[in-house]
Amino acid sequence: MPFKLAIDGKPHSLTILARRPQLVVAVDGRRHVVETVDAAGDGRRALTIDGAETGFVRAETVEGALLRIDGRTIEVRRLDAATEASAAGSGAHLVRAPMPGIVISIHKTAGDSVRRGETVITIESMKLQMKLDAPRDGEIAEIGIREGEGFEKDAVLARLAAPASEG
Repeated sequence: MPFKLAIDGKPHSLTILARRPQLVVAVDGRRHVVETVDAAGDGRRALTIDGAETGFVRAETVEGALLRIDGRTIEVRRLDAATEASAAGSGAHLVRAPMPGIVISIHKTAGDSVRRGETVITIESMKLQMKLDAPRDGEIAEIGIREGEGFEKDAVLARLAAPASEG
């Protein structure tokens, strides 16, 4: 059964073809052999894909994960009916911290309009800067932190106003 993933907002299909002796997956129909998958969880990780070792940093988010690979931050989240319904009903109006850190820059203020994927806040965690984006189109209701302030994992850093249809 294929999984549907959004990678930087673009839909992709991932199918597990084999789990042993190595993990073999098809991403959008293209076959890849994944070896030496290191332990799951947040932090620095490494794996080998099609014979090439790749290092990355992973941070879990409310809707999926952020991956930092080759100087680029990539958002990955699973797309399915249950996940989409859950995101629409709860948490889709919050910008949460994927890991503890410090606010480097605030790009929006209360009352500003934002589009889904537009950067709201830039944070630094584990010497890694990452942009936290608006989870949907809307208006910033509140920025709950200031530049230079620290925060814990899952802290709500910003809130979007409820859509007009929710009252």
